[in-house]
Amino acid sequence: MIEFTGERVVPGQVDADLWAEHISRYAFASRWASGARVLDLGCGAGYGTAELAGQAQWAVGVDVAPEAIAHARSAYALPRLCFLPASATALPFRGASFELVTAFEVIEHLTDWRALLAEGRRLLHPSGVFLVSTPNKEYYTDSRGSSGPNPFHTHEFEFDEFRNVLGEFFPYCTVLLQNHVEAFAFYRPGGSPSIDGRMDGARGTPQEAHFFLAICALRDPPPPPGFLFVHQGSNVLREREKHIESLQLELHEARGQFAALLRLHEELNIQFEERSRWALRTVEELEAVRRDKATELQNYTVSEATVVERTLWAQRLAAEVEDLGMRVEDYKARLNIWRSSRWIKVGRKLNLGPDLDQSPAQSDATGGGS
Repeated sequence: MIEFTGERVVPGQVDADLWAEHISRYAFASRWASGARVLDLGCGAGYGTAELAGQAQWAVGVDVAPEAIAHARSAYALPRLCFLPASATALPFRGASFELVTAFEVIEHLTDWRALLAEGRRLLHPSGVFLVSTPNKEYYTDSRGSSGPNPFHTHEFEFDEFRNVLGEFFPYCTVLLQNHVEAFAFYRPGGSPSIDGRMDGARGTPQEAHFFLAICALRDPPPPPGFLFVHQGSNVLREREKHIESLQLELHEARGQFAALLRLHEELNIQFEERSRWALRTVEELEAVRRDKATELQNYTVSEATVVERTLWAQRLAAEVEDLGMRVEDYKARLNIWRSSRWIKVGRKLNLGPDLDQSPAQSDATGGGS
């Protein structure tokens, strides 16, 4: 089983509208398939080739992707039907081998898309038709919106370009518009195998069309009638009503989720304001502590300077005391020398000179001298 990646439609893996969009082309092509040799270029998952094989003499589906061919062979093992891996731009068939050649939603995937048209002309029987479809570039670009360009497309066509290019290869070409339109259907509860249709005019221009589907031929074919495809007899209005109901339910749930998020936002704002006030108080307290510590440090610095100053003063005072003591000792030593001098002794006997046994102050008081 291959998976839907957006490159090709896989039955059961896409929504009903996308499926109807693709299978309706093969329902349209089946009007030329009866008893014909059919070639389906870019057959993908194989569902369209199988649709045509139900009325064809035999049908061949080709695709460049081996996994698509393997899936088609497994899913649609039918008589008069085969699938081959091959490029739509270089096919292993003799010319003029097919009365019906289809190439639905293939040309925009190819870089060498002219080679596809050349192969379609080569393989088409002179009495056959070549059916080719592609998205309208103008509509398709707008419909994708923010999704951007389709990564699997290499070249998309506007109406005039598509018609002119096909005219280079086929002398007869009619480009139809494929649109998803509203209609009123009348059918039995079990459904009808076919339905008559009436179309009261058509609105819109080729530039507004969803897709282009061209009928190309080597001979002038009769004008093709319009074709209406009613997918599974569905009640579009009821489906839209259900879709609106589901959207309303989603909107109600989304509003509830928004209200819950709003309450959470308000709670977080309250917590944020409380934490902001706490943080502000903490900053103020830290600033007060910083100022106190700065004052203490300043006081400590002043006290330390005072201690250093007084220490230096004490050291100078001690040095001065020590120096004075040394001077006193020197004075005493000299005094002793003088006392022992014989001249001092002679003077003492003659009662001349100072009395060295008295202090200088006592000597001055008694008037001793020479």
